[in-house]
Amino acid sequence: MSLATYIGSNAELPPINDELDDIVTIGRCFSDEMHRLSIKKHHFTTSYVYEVSSDWGIEITEYMNKSRLKESKEKLLALCQLMHHYLKSGDFFELYSCWIGEEAEKRKGELTLNIHYFDIDAIEMPEKTLVRIEK
Repeated sequence: MSLATYIGSNAELPPINDELDDIVTIGRCFSDEMHRLSIKKHHFTTSYVYEVSSDWGIEITEYMNKSRLKESKEKLLALCQLMHHYLKSGDFFELYSCWIGEEAEKRKGELTLNIHYFDIDAIEMPEKTLVRIEK
């Protein structure tokens, strides 16, 4: 099984894999069209759904080893930096991580963040948490 992270946006995004290639890209990795449609149906309110490709999903919990936790925080910050360029003021994007095949399962939590102002060390973002990041 693989942990996938999905991003929902009202802005159409091109496949992104340039300057942040080593940290995060927007494009298929583990999911297929059925998985992304399930995320849209069960969790997202946005028009477009993509997978955030990486060797692992983005989740932040106190139970992770320090290396994986640091990597997830870097991915979230890089994703916010990237999405800042695609979103207009007042817009948002959604983020959701789950194991492939668990897209339709009930979410465990919700979190809303401002794209510019959040304390990365103070948030908990376990799998199956719908995160709304507003600009």
